[in-house]
Amino acid sequence: MISQDLKKNLSDAYDRQSKQRNQNRTQDWKIHERMAFLQRLRYENKHSILEIGAGPGKDSLFFSQEGFDVHATDLSKEMVERCREKGLKADVMSFDDLQFPGEHFDAVWALNCLLHVPKKNLPGILTGIRNLLKKDGLFYLGVYGGIDHEGIWQKDFHEPKRFFSFYEDHDLESMLTREFKLEAFHKIPMNEGEDGPSHFQGVILRK
Repeated sequence: MISQDLKKNLSDAYDRQSKQRNQNRTQDWKIHERMAFLQRLRYENKHSILEIGAGPGKDSLFFSQEGFDVHATDLSKEMVERCREKGLKADVMSFDDLQFPGEHFDAVWALNCLLHVPKKNLPGILTGIRNLLKKDGLFYLGVYGGIDHEGIWQKDFHEPKRFFSFYEDHDLESMLTREFKLEAFHKIPMNEGEDGPSHFQGVILRK
C-alpha cells in the first residue's frame, strides 16, 4: 500500500491546483493521445472506461461525450468535485484501492498519474488494474520518463512538492509486460531541462 503521508501530500497539492488545472488549455499532443485511443476503442467496440488520476475530468468528459460509459477517480477531493460539476460519475479513490468488481471495465485510461507511485508499489497496482479489466481489455498508460528517478521533485511548482517515479524506457516496458501484453509504446520529446524527463512515454497494453 502507498503510504498515507505520500497520499496526503499528493491530494493537498492537487486540491490547491484544481481550479487552475480546470481552466488550463489541453495541450495538442494530449488531445492526439486520447483521439488515437478513442479510435482503437471504437474499432474494438469497447464501451466502458475507468479513468484513474482523472484530475478535473477533461479526458473523462471527452470520452463521455463520445458515447462511452466513463467512471472517473482521483485522490483529490477537489478534483473529483470538478469532475462532478461536469456531470461525470466520479469518486475519490487511490490507485492502490480501486473499489470496483473484477473484470468490470473494457478499458482503463491513466494519463500522468501513475508517475506518482513509488516503484516498489507499482507492480501491485498494475495487478489491480489488470483485475478490473475484462478479457482483452485495453489499458492506456501515459507518463513522463526517459530518466531513472524516484523521490520528491525539487523543481516542482506545486506546493507541497510532489513525489515522482520516472523510468527509462526498457525498465518501464519490462515492468508493464509482467502483467500485460504490449500493444504499442511510443515517445514524445519533452523540453524539461537537462536533469528532467526527456520524453513522454505513451503505452497501450492489453490484458
